[in-house]
Amino acid sequence: MESLPVGALAAIVGLVGGIVLGLAARLGEFCTLGAIEAAFYGEDQRRLRLWGVVLGISIIGTFAAAAVGWADPAASFYHTIAWNPLASVLGGLLFGYGMAMAGNCGFGALVRFGGGDLRSLVVVVVIGIFAFVTLSGPLAPIRIALFAQEPSEGPQGFAYLFADLSGLAPLIFALIAGGGALAWALVHQPLRESPRQIYWGVAAGLAVVWCFVGTSLLNDYSFGEIAVEGPYFTAPLGRTILYAMTSTAGGPGFSVGVVAGVLAGAFIGSTIRHRFRWEACEDPRELGRQISGAAMMGIGGTLALGCSIGQGVTAMSTLAFSAPVTLGAIVLGALFGLRRLIQGFQPD
Repeated sequence: MESLPVGALAAIVGLVGGIVLGLAARLGEFCTLGAIEAAFYGEDQRRLRLWGVVLGISIIGTFAAAAVGWADPAASFYHTIAWNPLASVLGGLLFGYGMAMAGNCGFGALVRFGGGDLRSLVVVVVIGIFAFVTLSGPLAPIRIALFAQEPSEGPQGFAYLFADLSGLAPLIFALIAGGGALAWALVHQPLRESPRQIYWGVAAGLAVVWCFVGTSLLNDYSFGEIAVEGPYFTAPLGRTILYAMTSTAGGPGFSVGVVAGVLAGAFIGSTIRHRFRWEACEDPRELGRQISGAAMMGIGGTLALGCSIGQGVTAMSTLAFSAPVTLGAIVLGALFGLRRLIQGFQPD
């Protein structure tokens, strides 16, 4: 362990977690926009209910790891930065609408690129660029003026609030919340009849737990140099682009590792299912819509401190206050965007 830079160790943690997530997306059909679209327009809730499996496993696993001292979810930025509800709502709506326009979130775009879809490479690059435009570029002063990020006075989460009010351990609330998510998922018979999806849902949830455990242990080992975080795909895409262009002496870091892992996992999964094929955009209007949607996701995801998998799984795994609000806003934004697209394709 001492022979590797701590940044490289964090990259390995991200790489392993990302590979599992990429495989879950290709082999278990774990996809945010696809789940929303199938549930509301295709009358198929299996992929939406699969989120219950992922969330249940990640919530219970993260807080179980915290109970034995392996993870510190309260040290993640979902808890150390004071929650701004307006930023969650506006950022989530913008992200969700952009996700519909682009046809994928950052995670989904990485997965599709891993399967040979070159259109998704454009989405990935634009999300990363606009995330940094908003985080530290020309839009940063506006973001700071409207949505200043202040340090929190304590953990910003339901489990910790429950612990303060009841005197019980946060794990108790996590067991209730995670168990409820699993029950909501598995009560749906069509999902129960698809054990492959359940298996990969469990794997995806454990991948999130792995990331929290790995970065927590490295945070302690490095005296805070490595941040405690789970997988999300807005600013990490920008960090990966910067690393690819400039490199650093301290190693690629967790963000680069998880992005590379999702690409690798998606490629492996696509190859296993014999679905890898090169695709390109033949319609300039479609490409323009995807670029504009990706820009919205980069901006909205930065405002809301994450993207769909970041807020839907990573933040929910820590039971942060921001998670259900942002996730709800993302779903509403995506539904509005999908409705606009459907109306646009209807004949006059």
